[in-house]
Amino acid sequence: MAATVNSTIRRFGALHRILSALRAATSERSTPACTRALVIFILLFLSPVLDALGASTGDGKPLSSPLADSILIIKSEHRLYLIRDGRPLRSYTVALGLSPVGPKRQEYDFRTPEGRYIIDARRPNSHYFRALHVSYPNTEDRKQAAERHVSAGGDIMIHGLPNVMQKPLSYYQTQDWTNGCIALSNEDLLEVWALVHDRIPVEIRP
Repeated sequence: MAATVNSTIRRFGALHRILSALRAATSERSTPACTRALVIFILLFLSPVLDALGASTGDGKPLSSPLADSILIIKSEHRLYLIRDGRPLRSYTVALGLSPVGPKRQEYDFRTPEGRYIIDARRPNSHYFRALHVSYPNTEDRKQAAERHVSAGGDIMIHGLPNVMQKPLSYYQTQDWTNGCIALSNEDLLEVWALVHDRIPVEIRP
């Protein structure tokens, strides 16, 4: 039995090293786009397997540790940053709500929230090319909405392009077009999806 367990740990350890190398490849700007896309595709399948198994290398360290430890969105820059140990790891151009200036105050105001949240769900099947659900509204959001007797709204996500586009691709690439969500290109969303963990902190700044 002990030999079987040790063999299994070694195999998991090897898989972990492969996974770590693949994740590192996605952080290298010199990596060709086609190679990076293939790496991301592989990560999407390997990461959930390791997370579900909850295996370790035998020294207490998890086999699958995400590359980013937080997400920072700066609305005025139209940028989403993946943060690791307090430093930007990667960044992406984003589109915001149709009314991009100012914090979200209520339902249907087409604004993107500002504050601190977490990613509390993944939606591989939605109206968009994958979506990461943001835990808006938080306590402060609900409080200010209640004081004004309005609904704070919800269903804020970091997502890709619509599955059925109603406008030319150029529109989605150059305009703020969401109902308050944060939108990326499908390629960028796929990369973010692979490089963050569930319940990762999200900070949205003006």
